[in-house]
Amino acid sequence: MLDFKTVHECNRRLDCKTLHPQVSLINLENPSLEQDAVKFEFYAILLIEKCADECSCCGRRYYDYSNATMVFLTPGEIFRMSKEKTLPAKGYLLVFHPDLLFRTTLKNHIGNYTFFHYRKEEALHLSQRETEKVTCCLWHIEEELHHPIDTHSAVILSRHIELLLDYCSRYYERQFTTRENKNKTILEKMERLLDDCIASGELQSGKLPAPDRMAEALGLSATYFCDLLKFETGKTPDEYFRFKRLEAAKRMLLKSDTTPSVVARRLGYPNVQYFSLIFKKITGVAPSDYRCSQN
Repeated sequence: MLDFKTVHECNRRLDCKTLHPQVSLINLENPSLEQDAVKFEFYAILLIEKCADECSCCGRRYYDYSNATMVFLTPGEIFRMSKEKTLPAKGYLLVFHPDLLFRTTLKNHIGNYTFFHYRKEEALHLSQRETEKVTCCLWHIEEELHHPIDTHSAVILSRHIELLLDYCSRYYERQFTTRENKNKTILEKMERLLDDCIASGELQSGKLPAPDRMAEALGLSATYFCDLLKFETGKTPDEYFRFKRLEAAKRMLLKSDTTPSVVARRLGYPNVQYFSLIFKKITGVAPSDYRCSQN
């Protein structure tokens, strides 16, 4: 594995001139790396061009755009394009060290760009128009890199990077939209998993299913799963799981032989008093009166 500890080391290995010690934009033209994988000790963004044949490893499917693909890596993350290639044969690599963001607005909210924590298989796939906009952002970064370094450099570079990330947030949201049918299939599978948890009595422990466990069962990263669920339902996993638990409680209360105490125990509520309080707050009816209210 090739471990890039500094931006300069990355530039030197990929035959690129260092214009700034903390940020670089590298044109990838058939990079010849003997190592199987590469580790970046800083943020890295890959724009993979003309990837129709090789981007299936980045999760592109027939319902996605295929003009270009973007992958986002956090410091310390290991990347491998495929079994045959360490890096893509054509595209751009934008790298920037976290220290670049010191005393910039981006430092305060780079964590909001959750796609840095997605898997490679959950990459962003761009249309031609989106690719042009991303390329324009990269061009502005390149232009600033050729300006002599001064007290404004870090702020201006970070703002260009921030603008790029904002566009990527927009395009990921668009991708969730174009994947509507696929997302419905994922959510249907999640519903079945939740129903199985409830039916098995697993909730009696008092713990709701962990998002990372649910994501793993769905073949997704935990962050991508949380973002997808939020986009589709407007709820976080915890909010949605609590909602599903309450829906299960409603169904159970409609059975004549099921008391609120039994429901509270089976669904993992701390006690029947707490269950009754939550149930009435949301439905407007006490659990003991719910069956009658539905007749």
